[in-house]
Amino acid sequence: MIQVRFAGLGGQGIILMGEILGEAAVIEKKYVGQTSSYGSEARGSACKADVVISDSWIDYPEVTEADVLACMSQGTYEQHKTKVNPLTGIIFFDSPMVKPDPSSPFRHIPVPATEKALKEFGNRMVANMLLLGAVIKTLGLIREESLLQAVTSRVPSSFLELNKKALALGFALGSIEPL
Repeated sequence: MIQVRFAGLGGQGIILMGEILGEAAVIEKKYVGQTSSYGSEARGSACKADVVISDSWIDYPEVTEADVLACMSQGTYEQHKTKVNPLTGIIFFDSPMVKPDPSSPFRHIPVPATEKALKEFGNRMVANMLLLGAVIKTLGLIREESLLQAVTSRVPSSFLELNKKALALGFALGSIEPL
């Protein structure tokens, strides 16, 4: 079983990341628990998406200790950095948007998602797909094809090609630092 938590601010596509990963794992015939929460504001409040993936039945659908934490904002990094599994935990973060705690015992992997989204596509709205692609490629949680299939079913057709290109760039960023 692996527990993944995406965290950031409303409007960054955090919930969508969790839905896409969950659907991709279902495509691969895995058991999945997926939950999300967000603040009352439409945009800008803290939100998270939890995805639990297993080869067998899942007792509890929320992350208790994240094996993987992927953060897109400093505030949510601070909020969730202590809720990581001390034995297996890895933290991905959107650099330079998030400055990791130098005293943290966890492995931190920087992914310049927002920076690359702006530079390559002129659109920060696909930074979530870059981060998701980097996480999946680095950890090999699921096949890239399954993730692309899930993106196709979750993203509106008018934004599909842009999101696929962003995901491909995320895969390239993730392959830079394999585990």
